[in-house]
Amino acid sequence: MLVIHPKDKTTAMLSALYEGKEARVVDDCRSTKGMERLLHHVPTQERIMLLGHGSEKGLFFRADDSQDEFDKLIVGHPHAYHLRKHCGNIVAVWCHADQFARAERLHGLFSGMIVSELSEALLYQIETTQEELDRENVKLAQRLRALLDEDIPLHELPGRIGAMDDVRSPLTVFNYKNFYYL
Repeated sequence: MLVIHPKDKTTAMLSALYEGKEARVVDDCRSTKGMERLLHHVPTQERIMLLGHGSEKGLFFRADDSQDEFDKLIVGHPHAYHLRKHCGNIVAVWCHADQFARAERLHGLFSGMIVSELSEALLYQIETTQEELDRENVKLAQRLRALLDEDIPLHELPGRIGAMDDVRSPLTVFNYKNFYYL
């Protein structure tokens, strides 16, 4: 499995999705061409995980996660050709990954907006605390990992993960409903 997960303290909980598994983890910055070469050599049957912060344009990278701004897109439109070859074996968790997938005709499990920072909660008018954000996002990642470890088909994961929400707070309802199989 190839995992692309740029280092970031607010998405560190997503490491639960691959820790202890046999995976090549890319957490550093790559040039567009370097990322293309990397993706080109991933066998089509191998799962790819794309994790972190992003937008409908792709997955972001920032050198200093104490800053709000991002330095560049690490996975974007130039990489879609190689990602399409994985025929639904992609797991992508970042804000608006689903919009990126729809625009690029990608298939797999994609998240919509996932609130991982208080600034995002304010933007989406979701009442929460830093404590709840930290606790519930760790639980969300652990639950998603449990489903992946059970080899549940990706198309079943949105419904299954939603049913695992035992808190039903504004934060958890928002986050758990934002998983899509495309």
